[in-house]
Formats: sequence, C-alpha cells, structure tokens
Amino acid sequence: MNKIEAIIQPTQVDAVKNALVNIGIQGMTVVPVEGFGQQKGYDLFYRGTVYTPRFLAKSKIEIVVMEEMTDLVVETIAATVRTGHIGDGKIFVLPVIEAIRVRTNEKAGSALTA
Repeated sequence: MNKIEAIIQPTQVDAVKNALVNIGIQGMTVVPVEGFGQQKGYDLFYRGTVYTPRFLAKSKIEIVVMEEMTDLVVETIAATVRTGHIGDGKIFVLPVIEAIRVRTNEKAGSALTA
C-alpha cells in the first residue's frame, strides 16, 4: 500500500475528487494547509500598506491505495491540476506498512474498500 499526498490549489479540489471517483477511488481526506515554494507569496494591501503573507493557502489531499493503483492515481491528480505555471503543486508517495478499519478490524486492502 502507498499513501499519496498531493498539495494543490484549493480551487482544484473538486476537479481532483471527480477525476479520482471516475477511476474508482472510494475515499480521500482533504485538509486546508498553508505553505510556500517557488510562488513565494503575493502582495496584499492593508490600510494603505503593502503586506506580503508568509504562506499561501493550499489544500492537501491524502489517499491510501494498493500498490497497483499508485501510478494511475498520481497520473490522474497531476493531469487534473497541471496548468504549467508555478504553484500547480507537489505529489508525494509514501509506503504504508499497515491499514486497519477500526469498526471491523479489517486489515490491509480490506480496510481500504467500502
């Protein structure tokens, strides 16, 4: 199993969700996050003064999938959010040692299905 974490623009969350549902993904977690990378931030005006926030609003999507689905999920997310501009996001893939559904005590792949 692998955990896929994607840091994307908040405006892209619904498009990613719909694309993942279309390839059979049954669940995901979305968390609002803040960060910076090459974008560095943007300027705001507050009471006549220029203010540069330290971090930009992003969304983090977390999905745990079986190994054989990893490439398809990563490709789907990347294709959905790619604009070719700085700030499109990042995708990380991490190994998952174990998954357990608390309600039934199912483990591994059984814990990931509905």
